[in-house]
Amino acid sequence: MLTVADTGHLATAPAVGPSRPAPAIPAHALPHRTPAELLALARRGLVEAAELRPDGLRYATAHLAALRAAAAVLAARARPVPARRGKLTNVWVLLTMVAPELGDWAAYFAASAGKRAAAEAGIPRVVSAREADDLVRAAESFVSVVELALGLTHPSLLDELVA
Repeated sequence: MLTVADTGHLATAPAVGPSRPAPAIPAHALPHRTPAELLALARRGLVEAAELRPDGLRYATAHLAALRAAAAVLAARARPVPARRGKLTNVWVLLTMVAPELGDWAAYFAASAGKRAAAEAGIPRVVSAREADDLVRAAESFVSVVELALGLTHPSLLDELVA
């Protein structure tokens, strides 16, 4: 199980605001980078995933990009609190706590984590070309959704929307 620290929707209303305070997350589970840095890493990961030919590596790299985007949401919206370090926390569970409107995305990527781990372990044919392509597209969409939700829109996304 990955923690946010290990990883490097369009909401109609803000997930955090006067009526809803930022969820408290143990400080050790929060990323050590800014949301913008994490989204830049996610975008680079998407470019890398698109260029990879082995299906398993493409799948794993796209999943890692989605993890970094999820970490960006946590970095932007969670309030760190001191806590004991004993328990590992799943990034996708934390994302659902911090941004419930992204719960469907969290469930999708949580369900694909096992295949990602198998692909990273080098198990042959654990992922088909279509599954890798689908995950790359889903990760690209998720990163774009996170960018919009955090107000950190990637320039090429605006170009795509205008075209």
